[in-house]
Formats: sequence, structure tokens, C-alpha cells
Amino acid sequence: MSGKRVIFVGAVHEAVPALGVLLDSGVEITEVVTLPAERAASTSGFVDLEPLARAHGIEVRRCADINSADSVRHVRELRPDLMVVTGWTRLLSAELLGVPPRGVVGFHASLLPRYRGRAPVNWAILRGEARTGNTMMYLDAGTDTGDIVDQQAVPIGPDDTCATVYAKVGEAGADMLRRHLRALLDGTAPRRPQDPADDPPLPKRTPGMGITDWSRPARAVHDWIRALTLPYPGAFGFLTGRKIMLWTSALDSTAARGAAGEVLGWDADGVRVATADGVILLSSMSDVGDAAGPAAAWAERSGLRPGEVFEPVPGETAAWARGLGPRPAEDRAR
Repeated sequence: MSGKRVIFVGAVHEAVPALGVLLDSGVEITEVVTLPAERAASTSGFVDLEPLARAHGIEVRRCADINSADSVRHVRELRPDLMVVTGWTRLLSAELLGVPPRGVVGFHASLLPRYRGRAPVNWAILRGEARTGNTMMYLDAGTDTGDIVDQQAVPIGPDDTCATVYAKVGEAGADMLRRHLRALLDGTAPRRPQDPADDPPLPKRTPGMGITDWSRPARAVHDWIRALTLPYPGAFGFLTGRKIMLWTSALDSTAARGAAGEVLGWDADGVRVATADGVILLSSMSDVGDAAGPAAAWAERSGLRPGEVFEPVPGETAAWARGLGPRPAEDRAR
């Protein structure tokens, strides 16, 4: 595949294995495009590709607006045969998509058309899915609507987190890129239109949507916490007016029961909190702005006592956080 020119665009963890495939393939990577520092700081899961690219003598361009006239002109001057995009949250313009003669190929972390939209892995976990995947597609001007090149399923284990599932998704993307790269560059790769989607695109998740509703079943609360943990902003609750971050959890088999959100006690294993039908063991917690750490250590520092109760979540706020309604006006004040 020598002599073929590829531009790589990426910013988050799934980009690393895909870039690795290109580095091993013999294509000429004319540049790697990634985010500038100010955008990187607010992008969950950002991975700086510059050290890897520089180690292989590849130019790196940090770009806030890849669709600008200057950016499109620059891409034309590089004369890429193909662009590969992974982990880039902004849509590419029709003008930019039309530059490479072999098109622009990208990835979406679901089995499209299911879970089209933002944060698909996080949404899949918090909704209790046992399976997701990665879709390789030709990008078009729509939101995850391009023709499909390939798809690969990815299991979601009962204790997988957003980080572990995204790692599996990234490897699935690299597998598909390795399998189809030659055909993509030759213009012979498979492609098929997507089926119509049954649901609207997933909404963007914001940090405030991490509010934890303890009145749900224990499994749903556990799914919630593992779906939103690092490298994402995290689940949280309010305890005696104090916002507490919830990073790691497990289902607990204790026979103790209490009101939803009630702290039943804590020991070296963590903090036990009642839900609608069972108990969650919180093993990692922190105050806002602090690093995640053992829940027992946090409980001891905080003087946590059995019988304290996490604040209940209003129904409208809980629905909004689950993508089932608009953000309530009272929640906007927080």
C-alpha cells in the first residue's frame, strides 16, 4: 500500500488502535489532525496522539475548526487518497468530505442504526444492554447516517465500564480498518445503505445528567455508575447538601434493607446504600474535584453515619437524565 496517502483525524481513546493500523500498513500518513489544548480539556476520553505521531515522523495539526476554508484548502494541498476519522465529535462539511477521491471513512460505537447519536456506549450501558458494537462507514453530512462498510459486535459484561467497553470498541474498529484498508484505498470496499432508524439520535450527555436516582432497582443504579465513570464526568448524588461523586459500584447481597438512598453502613469494602429492591456497594467515591479513591477512606474522612440518606431526585430530573424528557427549569439552577 505504499504510495497511498492518508490523513488521520482523531482525539479519543478509540483513535489509538486505528492509528496503529495505519502506522503498520505502509501507507503514507500525511498528517494527524487532533484537538487543540482548549478543546481537549473539555473532551471526555481525550488522548493526545502527538507523541505517537511524532515518534513516527508524522506532522500533527491541532485544529479547532476542521471545516474552515483554511483547513479545507490545507487538506486539498496534501492530496490525500483517503481520510480516516475516529473519535471526532464534530460533523465534517460536505466540502471537506468531497476532497479525498476515496472518501472519508469513520466509526460509530454502536451497531447502526441503533444508538445513533452522542455517547452511544454510555447510553447502552446505562440502559442495561448486554451487547453493542462498532460500525465502520463512509461519512456523509448527516449524523451517523453514512453507508456501512462493516460492523463488529462487542459484548458488554455485567461489570464492564464505559472505559472497558470503549477499549473493546476501539479494537473492533482497528480490526475492521485492518481488514478493509486495501479495498478502501482501491475503491472496492463494500458499502450498503443503513436501514431506517427506529429512534431519534441519542442526545448529548452533560455532567449534570449524572444525578443518581436511588429509587430505581439496584442493577439499574449499578449500570448507571459504571456507564458514567472515568474517563467521563461521573455519577453523583447529594448527601446532606454535599455533592458526592460515585465512581465504582457492585451489587451487594446483604439482607439489610432501607429506604431508597439510605446509607446502611460502611466497612473496608465500601459504603452500602439501599435502592428500590436491594443494595449497592460503593467502592470508590470522592468529593467534587478530588481524585477517585476508596469509598471507605472517604467515609471515614467525612464522618459518614448509617441512616444518612442521599437526596431524592425529582421525577422530571430523573427522566431528563435518562434521556426521556427535557431538562427541568429547577435543575438548570444547579
